[in-house]
Amino acid sequence: MGDAYLAYKRARFATRLPRDRVFTPAHYWLLPQGNGVQKVGFTKFATRMLGESVEFEFEVAPGAQVDRGQAIGWFEGFKAVTELYSPAAGRFVGPNPDLEEMMANLHRAPYDRGWLYLLEGDLPDDALDADGYAAFLDQTIDRMTGRGS
Repeated sequence: MGDAYLAYKRARFATRLPRDRVFTPAHYWLLPQGNGVQKVGFTKFATRMLGESVEFEFEVAPGAQVDRGQAIGWFEGFKAVTELYSPAAGRFVGPNPDLEEMMANLHRAPYDRGWLYLLEGDLPDDALDADGYAAFLDQTIDRMTGRGS
């Protein structure tokens, strides 16, 4: 079996992308937990763009049905405030119970302890593996730095 992580570097951004999950163009990752439940979190790129975590809130209750692209809450970082979206249709199972006390995990361990919530549903149609997400990041960073065509 290959490496568990894909080393990624572009411009001044570097990260290790776990190969055991899928990524979305909206910079979320999903990790299957079994029984159709996915653990959902922000990618390292997303946390870098948002800046240090200030606060967040989910606006849907555990057990609520959600649609793909539906705003389910909000997140405030030092650099930006953003809506939290559901990357797939399904049932909002609930937030990471440890996230509120340990918001720093969003930055320190976004692919581990810093996950956001659980979602029961299928993976989104636009899900990318680590290599596909790396190629998407190349295009995104090139546009941001003016290196794109």
